[in-house]
Amino acid sequence: MRMHRYPALPWITVAALLVSCGSAGNSPAVDPLDGLRQQAGGTLTRYDQAVRAAGGARFVPVGELTRQLGDWEPANGSYKESLSAGRVEAASTLPGAPQPAVGTIVWTNGTRHDVPLISADGALAQLGAAGTGDCSGCAPLKLTGARLTTMTVPTTRGPATAPAWEYTLDGTTVRLARVAVDPSAIVRVTPPPRDADHPPAGLAIESATTTTASSELTVTFTGRPDPSSKPCGADYSAEAVESDLAVVVIVIEYRHAKDEACLDIGAQRSATLKLSRPLGERAVLEVTQGLPAELTITG
Repeated sequence: MRMHRYPALPWITVAALLVSCGSAGNSPAVDPLDGLRQQAGGTLTRYDQAVRAAGGARFVPVGELTRQLGDWEPANGSYKESLSAGRVEAASTLPGAPQPAVGTIVWTNGTRHDVPLISADGALAQLGAAGTGDCSGCAPLKLTGARLTTMTVPTTRGPATAPAWEYTLDGTTVRLARVAVDPSAIVRVTPPPRDADHPPAGLAIESATTTTASSELTVTFTGRPDPSSKPCGADYSAEAVESDLAVVVIVIEYRHAKDEACLDIGAQRSATLKLSRPLGERAVLEVTQGLPAELTITG
């Protein structure tokens, strides 16, 4: 089995959080959380800028805005690569935006928000632009029609039902759905450029849970399977850096020992933290790239 030596950060012990009392001339120990807090501050700045760029929009989806409905038939295995690369094109005239071009996003708590809509062609262009695969030799998928419907979208305020265009495809029963909301009304976070020499520190949270009135936030993430009382184990806590629009969650890891050679195995772990006030409509962001995390509101 492959062995893995975990990196030094984030590695927190009680001693590391205290000022060193060594001999004269020694520098005080640096709190390893300071760098993560500064990183979180930059994340909040970028998020605030993204909200302002979207005119203060309240729709902040988590993840992709395209859904595949159904499974590819065995004979259409190459269609998956075409879709991943954004190789899609209309084989017939597609509907324009409805008139008036306004739709409504509805959250599970009944909150509603009107948003501008785009045409089926416009949503198709967004779908194609979202492609990330390399499939220059793939045949494009042929879209034969579209209808305006709705789809459920994870957001920073919990699941929401959003207007969507549903496309039929030539040669398959699979359909594609794409959110029909005008991009100007969507908050999309752009991570900072990757720096191979200075990768972002921290553990990325995957989801968050809270209640309407509570100031407690429980987050999930991938960590070590065992507690810190066992070799290669770890315990976890978390803290938040907050603004009026978002909170960034920092996960703190307390390892059994530093620089242990451990199996590269992860498990879902969780931690609960206290916010300065209930979350409200603020987004929950992970610290490594500043991307929004999926939120569940339990009551």
